[in-house]
Amino acid sequence: MSTQLTGIPAEAARRPSTPGADPEHDGDQDLRGIRAVEREERPGRRNVVTRLVIALAITAVLMFPMYWMLRTSVASTDELSTLPVSLWPQEWLWQNYIQPWSQYPFARWLGNSVVIAVSSVVLTLVINVMAGYAFAKLRFPGRTVLFLMIISTLMVPVQVIMVPQFQIVIDLNLLNTTWGVVLPRLAEAFGLFMARQFFLAFPDELLEAAKIDGAGHFRTFWSIVLPLSKPLVASLIIFTFMWRWNEFVWPLIVLDDPNAYTLPVGLQFLISQFSSNFGPLLAMSFLSIVPMLIVFAVFQRYFVEGVARAGLK
Repeated sequence: MSTQLTGIPAEAARRPSTPGADPEHDGDQDLRGIRAVEREERPGRRNVVTRLVIALAITAVLMFPMYWMLRTSVASTDELSTLPVSLWPQEWLWQNYIQPWSQYPFARWLGNSVVIAVSSVVLTLVINVMAGYAFAKLRFPGRTVLFLMIISTLMVPVQVIMVPQFQIVIDLNLLNTTWGVVLPRLAEAFGLFMARQFFLAFPDELLEAAKIDGAGHFRTFWSIVLPLSKPLVASLIIFTFMWRWNEFVWPLIVLDDPNAYTLPVGLQFLISQFSSNFGPLLAMSFLSIVPMLIVFAVFQRYFVEGVARAGLK
């Protein structure tokens, strides 16, 4: 009667109430518990496997253009003209990499691009990080108005200011020089905005503690702020290097000596030389993206964090 009143099944009412009274029954309970836990874990494992398969599929899709560039860079003209083109090359023609390298100053173009990109990264990084810190943490008259004026330049098309910039380069006698390409692009409004947003999320308590210890603005920036800004620095390095490495129009305007060409301008020159032979052209194009891949691989661990933290405020 009590079992029916309380709603407890009769089988459960007959279970031993004292521990150890029925060891075999306790063992069955433990086995059922283990199986229940395994059943709960199986959906989680299936989700992990599903996510892994989806991630691998997306990676394969994103990496396929690079593989196709590599595959076509070692193919002959006859093979590329035969449709459909196979996914695996019939013959690996490494001569496509040697021929333009030996016939044209590709190594010099590569060196020019490295010098321009690295110098632009270093100088732009110094300007943007220090200016962003000043706009975020220092108080001075007209700070907001000046910042809005700088940000408003993002709405001005680059083509509008190319003519006055080119005239300034001529007046400074920087035509056909590396500095003529580097100087007009040093102060980037996007980099300054990104640095300011990053430093707005920086805790003021650390700056106040440094001020109490007698540290000035520069000492605080160099010893405390900069070491904690690795995500921002990595993001600015990747963005700036990518922009300067791929820049085509401005170097084409400033540089008229073939020996001073950068890689994008040199590749455009190679198009006219290998108009019907895509192998050497794609080989040099593939080599031109390798430095960008190296830079991203080195700094990618901080890249996502830097972009995310720049949008906190």
